[in-house]
Amino acid sequence: LFKSCQPPPPPSPQRPVLPKKRGTKMSSSAKMPKRNPISDVISGMVMAMTSVPQLIAYAELVGYASYRGLTTAGPSLAAFSFFTGVPFLNTGVTSLTAVMAKSDLGGDAFLAEQGEEAYAKLVAAYSLVVGLTSLLLALAGVGGIAQNLVPKPVQAGFKWGCAANVIVSAFPTGVLINGSSTLKGLAQSAGILRSTISIIKGIPVVGAMANGAVNVFKVLYTIVSPFEWYPLSAAIFFGSTYFVMNSKSIMAKVGITPSPGADVIFVTIYTTVLSIAFGYDGGVVGKIPSIDADSGISLFGGKFILPVTPLNIKDLLFDSGLVEQFGGSWLSLLITASINSVISFLSTVGICLTFEAENGHAWSATRELNAQGVACLVAGATGSAPVGASLSRSLVARMTGTTSSLAALVTAACWMLLLPFMSVMSDTPKCALSAIIVSAVIRGVAKPKQLMAFQGIDFFIGWYTAMATLLLSPTVGFGTGAVLAVGIRLVTKKSKKD
Repeated sequence: LFKSCQPPPPPSPQRPVLPKKRGTKMSSSAKMPKRNPISDVISGMVMAMTSVPQLIAYAELVGYASYRGLTTAGPSLAAFSFFTGVPFLNTGVTSLTAVMAKSDLGGDAFLAEQGEEAYAKLVAAYSLVVGLTSLLLALAGVGGIAQNLVPKPVQAGFKWGCAANVIVSAFPTGVLINGSSTLKGLAQSAGILRSTISIIKGIPVVGAMANGAVNVFKVLYTIVSPFEWYPLSAAIFFGSTYFVMNSKSIMAKVGITPSPGADVIFVTIYTTVLSIAFGYDGGVVGKIPSIDADSGISLFGGKFILPVTPLNIKDLLFDSGLVEQFGGSWLSLLITASINSVISFLSTVGICLTFEAENGHAWSATRELNAQGVACLVAGATGSAPVGASLSRSLVARMTGTTSSLAALVTAACWMLLLPFMSVMSDTPKCALSAIIVSAVIRGVAKPKQLMAFQGIDFFIGWYTAMATLLLSPTVGFGTGAVLAVGIRLVTKKSKKD
């Protein structure tokens, strides 16, 4: 099963290997494993188990109830498996898609005014539009453009900004007793925090867009106010983060080599048991609603009920308040959703280029953008946030012996069919799930090697994009960063000609 993980033999000296140009196709016969349905089934089941904590954690990042990450993950991945051409590729709600959706929709403000149930419908409606724009962009050939023409400094800066946003979103949940709700109370009661937020929002032009800057200052205030922390939450958060980041070395000391995802599963199980044993009174996943035995999609003449409840698409698009979040303008909505689609697809491009280089698997940008569109449409129709390619899950899929997209289909089936048994995670502390998220990105934020490697104007473009993404929003950061990069290069070329 793990034969595919072994390094390929060195090339024969009689047949030298020529350097591969970006975007060229390589023969996959030497590096791609042969299709093995048994291996795919096992890999799919492993993926289903190791991904559950991420599903819950990223639901928190979106801003709606944790259990929705479990109840909505399966259908979009199942649909994706039928359209993707890359066996290892795994999709779902990621830290990137979660942060972008919440930012694009003004999630915090909408939640405060309308509540979680209405917000969940708003997110699902946005997924539909992101899916539609992805399909339209694929039809227009944007997949190839996104693959080849987006400047490297913009990609690197945007990646860093989104990773930093993940930490900003997760930290309050990690150390405060009730996470974001506790932080909202502090924003109202702490004078210095309240006045600073007012100053930021009052800045001409950018103040109205500076939600990121407001959130960053809230987190900075939380960091320097340890007396506001809930000790048990903070202990679980920092301890879990340290363990996940250093699990290999910790396990090696006792002679254990952990499997991919084992550290995440251990943290989830251990903190859940701890929560039950000590009566943890901080934020937890909460009760997962039971599923009506008669609800869902009827298969095989009613002999089998798939526990998935499709939503009314017309109601989502026209009665969820989606267009109103964009000033009542469909054009503004479509532009924002298109930017979201392109940004999400850049992750797919990076992952696919990695597999092409390391496994020789040729791929089609247009096909994968179409697959993203179909997955987002199904995600919206079943109540999920927009989905995108997940690097961590894709790498685990390759490592555990995936040979075809059957593995992704098995993973999706496990999530849907085992949903009635997911209530075992009701007592899982949210601070532990925040630790899982933070541990995945904190090294890249603390040591931005790619950004620091740029020089001259590329260094400026990269860091501008990074800070605009963090302090304004992912969409504004990427959009203005790309415009800045193109504008500077046009001026530079013109000056050279002169």
